[in-house]
Amino acid sequence: MSDLDPGTVVAALAVDVPLTPPPAAQIIAGAPQTGSLDLDEDLGIGVWEMTPGAMSDIEVDEVFVVIAGDATVEFIDPALPTIELRAGAVVALTAGMRTIWTVRETLRKIYLV
Repeated sequence: MSDLDPGTVVAALAVDVPLTPPPAAQIIAGAPQTGSLDLDEDLGIGVWEMTPGAMSDIEVDEVFVVIAGDATVEFIDPALPTIELRAGAVVALTAGMRTIWTVRETLRKIYLV
């Protein structure tokens, strides 16, 4: 997909998100896979998914809404309290944050960057 057409519906839980393993240096536990699908590149809106496992990441500026799954995000730098992610959670991240994502049930989110 490349653009959201006005007046149409995108079934965000049903779109096919291509998944690949993250770089080995990022994997902390299990065999997670991640992927994203741009819904509208110009608006910076897309769907991101991660399968069960744990991995480290360096974040970009984004706001996201979890639409499925169960996970925690541990903030390494800056050190902030760990957050729980389930459907309905809305989170803002800033570029450069260092995190560890631990997914227990495949996580899917809609992001805006």
